[in-house]
Amino acid sequence: MTKILAAKPVTAALVTEMQTQAASLTNQLGRKPKLVVVAAGDDPASAIYIRNKQRRANTVGIDAVTEHLPVTARTADVLAVVRRLNADPTVDGMIVQLPLPSGVDTEAIRNAVDPEKDVDGFTDVNLGRLWSTPKDRPITTLRPCTPRGIMKLLAFYNVSVAGKRAVILGRSNIVGKPMAALLLHANATVTIAHSRTTNVQAILGDADIIVAATGSAGLVTDADVKPGAVIIDVGMNRVATSDGQTKLVGDVDFDSVQHLASAITPVPGGVGPMTVNMLIYQTLEAAQRRADRQ
Repeated sequence: MTKILAAKPVTAALVTEMQTQAASLTNQLGRKPKLVVVAAGDDPASAIYIRNKQRRANTVGIDAVTEHLPVTARTADVLAVVRRLNADPTVDGMIVQLPLPSGVDTEAIRNAVDPEKDVDGFTDVNLGRLWSTPKDRPITTLRPCTPRGIMKLLAFYNVSVAGKRAVILGRSNIVGKPMAALLLHANATVTIAHSRTTNVQAILGDADIIVAATGSAGLVTDADVKPGAVIIDVGMNRVATSDGQTKLVGDVDFDSVQHLASAITPVPGGVGPMTVNMLIYQTLEAAQRRADRQ
């Protein structure tokens, strides 16, 4: 019987753990742990994401605030805010909400964030630390939240990774590449496939674990999956339905693949909630390191 890797029981356990840690840190620091979201412009999707992050932070016991700049903000304006927050000892974690307004140097902003406050795990420093961690040592760096959330999800459901053949569809710095690093560190044999990969179906058909992160609705079907494979669907695609409405679907054709997989994440309710929770989780990790240095 296929195991549905739903996020809800995992996040419930995480919230309890994080609430306990947040309370302890509040006592140690003399204040609540603090997360700051730097945003610019008026992107409606960003506004929704920010509200979701703030709600979860508040539920756990973290002080979450937004530094919002106008759509006219330039690179220097955003850099000034990031540098001020870097120097603020009451800020434990910081993220820069994308997209930034046209003309803003996103790479410069991303790498201006203090790696010790980079709870998105996106700076070159933290990505480099992730890849350079020796195989016999635990990963301690802050890392991209979606891949870390996937690893938490797999561990919660006792899905074995060591020795397995894992194929990742997509090579982004947000999901594909750091996912490969985490799976490799967990002793999987990893292949990254992408838009230039030839014979993708054969590669997928040999995989014990498939992580689909392409942004292409229904890309992976039952023709691509061997019986017993574990399917992790990172896709979040809004598609039209026959009644004129829309629905959220993944990169995997869930209905056709479900009967073959030994385990599969649903969309929605799978990887997505894990990402937000890992952001809060890593804010607490950053705060704990600050408390330990006091």
